[in-house]
Amino acid sequence: MCRSIVTLREPYTENVTDDDIEAAALQYIRKISGFRTPAPHNAEAFEAAVAAVAEATRTLLAELVVRPAPTALTPAERTEKKRAARAARAG
Repeated sequence: MCRSIVTLREPYTENVTDDDIEAAALQYIRKISGFRTPAPHNAEAFEAAVAAVAEATRTLLAELVVRPAPTALTPAERTEKKRAARAARAG
C-alpha cells in the first residue's frame, strides 16, 4: 500500500527520529484518507489521526524485540542482490 514508507525498525534503521515517525504517520494518513491536505473543516481530525498513528508507532517501536538473523539483508542489500541476479541472467 505505502511502498515508499521507509522501514523504521532495527536492524534496518538504528536511529529513528521523531521526524521519521511523524513523516511516516503523515504519509499513512494521506494514503488512507485520500487527501494530501485536508479541507479546513477536516484539518483537526486529520491532525489528530497523524498524532495517534505517530504515538502508536512510537509505542510499537519501543516494545518490539528484534533478534537479528545472521543472514538478514537490508532493503538496499536485497535490491542490489536482485539487480545483480538480473544482470547475470541478461548476460
